[in-house]
Amino acid sequence: MSLPRSRPPIMSLTEAAAERVRSIIARSDKPVIGLRVGVKNGGCAGMEYTMEFAEEAGRFDEVVEDKGVKVLIDPKAVLYLLGTQMDYKTDKFAAQFVFNNPNQTSACGCGESVAITPVRSEAAEIHAG
Repeated sequence: MSLPRSRPPIMSLTEAAAERVRSIIARSDKPVIGLRVGVKNGGCAGMEYTMEFAEEAGRFDEVVEDKGVKVLIDPKAVLYLLGTQMDYKTDKFAAQFVFNNPNQTSACGCGESVAITPVRSEAAEIHAG
């Protein structure tokens, strides 16, 4: 009998992102278990990242726990987000979450939308274990 292979996490967070998510969750008016992350069609480059509070896990959500933060990943977004690191950046003009996604092929000039190619099936099979 072989042991199950460990799967690499779909996403990871930098300490800055984890700290910001913890801060936002702490100020929520409702009980929140984590942050739900996904992608949707939209914007000039074709896709946009989505984030919302998660009050409960969906039946098919992938759950990633990193640095004390629970991230629930929409099952339709898994192949687009494999290997992504979520960061939180602050500069003179903006403070925002940034997705460092190896599957991203381009982005629009305003930074609001991206083009993402889903992971090939071999990598998805490795993730599925």
